[in-house]
Amino acid sequence: MKGSLTVAEATPETGNGRDDEARAEQVYQLVLEGIVTGTFAQGGRLRERELSDMYGVSRIPVREAIQRLEQDGFVATFPRRGAVVRQLTLTDVNELFDVRLCLETFAARMAATRVAEGHSAGRLEELMEASNAAIDEDRADDVALISAELHAEIVRLSGNRLLIESVKPLFGRMRWIFGLAHNRSNELQRDEHKELCNAILKGRPDLAYSLAYTHIELGREPVLAGLAETLEP
Repeated sequence: MKGSLTVAEATPETGNGRDDEARAEQVYQLVLEGIVTGTFAQGGRLRERELSDMYGVSRIPVREAIQRLEQDGFVATFPRRGAVVRQLTLTDVNELFDVRLCLETFAARMAATRVAEGHSAGRLEELMEASNAAIDEDRADDVALISAELHAEIVRLSGNRLLIESVKPLFGRMRWIFGLAHNRSNELQRDEHKELCNAILKGRPDLAYSLAYTHIELGREPVLAGLAETLEP
């Protein structure tokens, strides 16, 4: 898998505690990317020895990464089977949208409030431009990735540190689910993103809240419909 040699090269095994933590973080990100992109299939086993060989690290950072992935809802562990990639259900998808309606709408309101107070939103504008370019050039993988980054940037703009930390696993799950079912046109989502981001950039909290709610809710039914034949209830 692309980038699989970077762990050992970037942080050689020196026994330094910070290096150990960095290796575990890198393994976490690499395995997460493999789950999100389907390299590691739902229900598939994650064997510590194989991952250790793949990434050129000991089994300790691999074990720590798998524990984090389990805490974040991407992996499940079973007696005699060990760690496996979780099998998503339609309930998981529905719950994701419910949580997004609670957290992302609040983030949009706070982001617009902070922009009105003078905080910079330059990164949000850059992501809008990058998203438009990816859609125009029909780069499907980049569209999904940039869309998740755009939503994450709105959360970052909220300035609420607890919220920012809490939603990190949420956006990984968004990429995972949207990679399995993307039933709305990119052009339609681009228009919705443009309206939402413009409300934030113009410092209009109530409008940003409403547009965020509408954007999330409009995505629920198409995604559920697209996954109805492949996921259990």
